[in-house]
Amino acid sequence: MPHRIFIETPRLLLREWLPQDEAPFIALNSDKEVMEFFPATFNAEETRHHIKRISTQINEKGYGWFAVERKDSHAFIGFTGLSHPGFESTFTPCTEIGWRLAKEHWGNGFATEAAKACLQFGFEQLGLDTIYSFTAIPNTRSENVMKKIGMQKAGTFLHPKLEEGHFLQEHVLYKISRHQ
Repeated sequence: MPHRIFIETPRLLLREWLPQDEAPFIALNSDKEVMEFFPATFNAEETRHHIKRISTQINEKGYGWFAVERKDSHAFIGFTGLSHPGFESTFTPCTEIGWRLAKEHWGNGFATEAAKACLQFGFEQLGLDTIYSFTAIPNTRSENVMKKIGMQKAGTFLHPKLEEGHFLQEHVLYKISRHQ
């Protein structure tokens, strides 16, 4: 049975999660460089649980963190998609756009290409008015993707799930509206 593709770009498929995505996603989530701006890496069991949560959200809502596959090699390279932050802040509830790619695929414009397509999907297919993105202040790579996809800086905030004084607690917040 063919797998469900939600978004197609010139070089990528944003699709449902498949059993063969588990091993490369475990490797991605255990990579200290990929997870540099998260409080910790994920072990195999945490990653399996994450895939289950992601897949459930996609099945229930019709969107979420989509698995990203390169068309040329059919390699799973990470995820990009839309979700809802699991914490309270001045800008929540909201829809956020996010991405996480294996480092061997960095620097090729894949995050930007997938994120632009997700924004279009969010505005045109889901009818969203505003989409947010955020990351820890030191994560300039992700902040650069936010800028490249047309998002505007909306400020900073202290992530409520990180303890006071944690070096990743202060986050930058970006947003974009359908009319931009």
